[in-house]
Amino acid sequence: MNAPLNHPLPLLELDVLRTFVAIAETGSFTAASNAVFRTPSAVSMQIKKLEEQLGRPVFVRDARSVALTSDGEMLLSYARRLLALNREAVSKFVMPDISGVVRLGSPDDFGERVLPSVLKRFAQTHPAIAVDVVIDQSVNLRKRMAARQLDITLMTCSEDLEYQGVEILLAEPIVWAGARGGCAHMREPLPVSLWEEGCAWRASAVKALAKYSREYRIAYMSAHTAGQRAAILADLAIAPLPKSFIADGLVELGPKDGLPELGNYQIGMAVTPDASAPVKAAADHIRAAFDMFNETGRF
Repeated sequence: MNAPLNHPLPLLELDVLRTFVAIAETGSFTAASNAVFRTPSAVSMQIKKLEEQLGRPVFVRDARSVALTSDGEMLLSYARRLLALNREAVSKFVMPDISGVVRLGSPDDFGERVLPSVLKRFAQTHPAIAVDVVIDQSVNLRKRMAARQLDITLMTCSEDLEYQGVEILLAEPIVWAGARGGCAHMREPLPVSLWEEGCAWRASAVKALAKYSREYRIAYMSAHTAGQRAAILADLAIAPLPKSFIADGLVELGPKDGLPELGNYQIGMAVTPDASAPVKAAADHIRAAFDMFNETGRF
């Protein structure tokens, strides 16, 4: 639809885009209405207005499900960026006056790979908020959260389990990682590098290997991503890792290499129920960072 030259283009409302993104991510008008604190009828009216503005349908609906149209897929990209930009702009004016301390927990993998850039940007927009970071295994972080020793924690989650009070920020495939040109995956029994019990990646790998009837031995155990990466690069073992971790000398292995598929895992975030203003600001910033990753593949 082309607007006349003498007629301004319609302005998309951020509140409507927030609802649109919620529907796209939950796959349900009802679930989205709970997420944005509106009635289902109000949510339907918002989407009707959006589609009228654009002159195109953004969802395909049937009795059981809701799916994005091709135009909806394109709009989702813009909507996430506009919402992230809005959060960033508002924080420049509203958040700098907030001061305090936020106790943040993170698994080693994201503490090493993600937090430095995320916290650097947060410090720029919220200079009066100090963030104390604790790096630990997800199972221990959950215990610290329950003991009120943390205000926010990121954690790895298995997609086949439910975690009360945890907001899912990212779902990503787990794949087998091996050394480029390596042969560890050809050995019998299969040498694998795993974390301790409670790791979602380990659980997926062990379950898949058992189902595949592939004999394996734990050749290397490390609670740190850097240690696992070293074992893989030395071709001592292969390891289950998120697909986005495959880089710098690592290659993805799978069924073509005689290995079972591992499914997905999720990154969740838990926030203390009585969150202070600094804690809420940090949580919003983390959400925006994961929104950007879901859109661009980069933190």
